[in-house]
Amino acid sequence: METLNAAELLAALGHETRLSIFRLLVEAGPDGLNASAIGERLGLVPATLSFHLAHLSRVGLIEGERESRFIHYSARYDTMDELIAFLTSNCCQGNACLPKAEGCSTIDKRRTTATKDAP
Repeated sequence: METLNAAELLAALGHETRLSIFRLLVEAGPDGLNASAIGERLGLVPATLSFHLAHLSRVGLIEGERESRFIHYSARYDTMDELIAFLTSNCCQGNACLPKAEGCSTIDKRRTTATKDAP
């Protein structure tokens, strides 16, 4: 990930409403939520929600998939993982430093969840 790309992602998340939307979608998991559910949970009017969803989608933090007359939005975990990796690359000059925060690896967390949900 390039510095400019990371700066765009961080700028998008630097807005309280967009950060709330993104965190809600991360919590929702891969299935995501439709726009009306996001608006209801966060108390956002449709025009405001649409503006912020478009911004998050444009920078690649979320994606929307149309299902009949609804659009389901979900977090782009690959982009989130890249941003986290960029922010922590060469931490402490490559030496062991602080212990890894529990639950930071979104890939491992999703694998664990998928394994639990599998029949």
